[in-house]
Amino acid sequence: MEKKDYDIVRKSLQQRVVAGIDMTNTISDEQIMAVIDEMISQEALKYTIPLRMRMQLRKDIYDSLRKLDVIQQLVDDDEVTEIMVNGFDNIFYEKRGKITRWDKKFESDDKYNDVIQQIVSRVNRAVNESSPIADARLEDGSRVNVVLPPVAIDGAVLTIRKFPKNTITMEDMIDNHSISKEGARFLNDIVKARYNIFISGGTSSGKTTLLNALAGYIQTDERIITIEDSAELQINNIPNLVRMEVKNANTEGSKEITIRDLIKSSLRMRPDRIIIGEVRDEAALDLLSACNTGHDGSISTGHSNCAADMLIRLESMCLMGSNMPVVAIRRQIASAIDIIIHLARMPDKTRKVLEISELVGMKGDSIILNPLFEYKDEDENHNGKKGLVRTENRLVHCEKILRAYGIKGEW
Repeated sequence: MEKKDYDIVRKSLQQRVVAGIDMTNTISDEQIMAVIDEMISQEALKYTIPLRMRMQLRKDIYDSLRKLDVIQQLVDDDEVTEIMVNGFDNIFYEKRGKITRWDKKFESDDKYNDVIQQIVSRVNRAVNESSPIADARLEDGSRVNVVLPPVAIDGAVLTIRKFPKNTITMEDMIDNHSISKEGARFLNDIVKARYNIFISGGTSSGKTTLLNALAGYIQTDERIITIEDSAELQINNIPNLVRMEVKNANTEGSKEITIRDLIKSSLRMRPDRIIIGEVRDEAALDLLSACNTGHDGSISTGHSNCAADMLIRLESMCLMGSNMPVVAIRRQIASAIDIIIHLARMPDKTRKVLEISELVGMKGDSIILNPLFEYKDEDENHNGKKGLVRTENRLVHCEKILRAYGIKGEW
């Protein structure tokens, strides 16, 4: 059976399945499957339908009614890392670092919009013409971003960032050459010693992946509070874990709950550490305040091109919510954050840690960075070493690590 004939049969069967379901009552997945099987069996009496095609019809019809229609196949594919839908008939996906246009499409713009509403409604979000941008997540934790017209000029845009089913560990990152063994050992030490860490990088550079890996170094008897725009962190080793997520205002008068609100609330929850998925606005000021008031070991992420740029971005974000002098904000940053880790996505699509630097304090009106590890290419002369290499600089503020490991002297 050719594709166009298959599509005709699938559409006809789907219409009959919908007609055979009592939509006024709650219906289980098993009941829907039973109706689908019955309709396919009736169709098989008229035409010869191979078993393999029957199974495909069964899945496609079920996915259309209960899941994400044509893109469910991409969601189910563990090797697909990103799904990009630029209108109902223009679908792309990323697999093994390569972006490919898919040969399938939604049957109509209405069906596509139904899937979008299905996704956002599951996490109690709303997206419409008056509020055309929304973040959400799938049941498996995949990150979802939706942009509707009139903001999206050529039709609704749906972007799904998938995460591995099994959390990537630091050992996996070493095996993938994303970080060196020496760099990983250093991060293990500073996490256990409760240094405040900020992870910077561009889009899809691996910030969340590294944060999850760092969380694997946290002691299991600690109480951890995570705060996110859309819950996507995969921290599985901490029993005393509290996960919080922002809440958008809605037309029913429900109040918006922001990252700033959640940070302030978390301080009253007796946290050992506060982990913020991403800082992108004036909430940066509350993060710095938390770090400067005894909540050591905090970890957060942000977008930037390098570690030095991240400091400038943090400064700008703090200025959004404060009239403090710039120098005072810089002193807050220098006091609150101990270590910056910068990642990047390389030209070959791999993700690597490029820099680990210490914030050593202020010199005049400027924050001073102390590079501890730097990434070296194969063609760079660095005593024959390549990858993430330890510099000749020592950790200046070693009090926490010496205290944590009971070491006297210099680390």
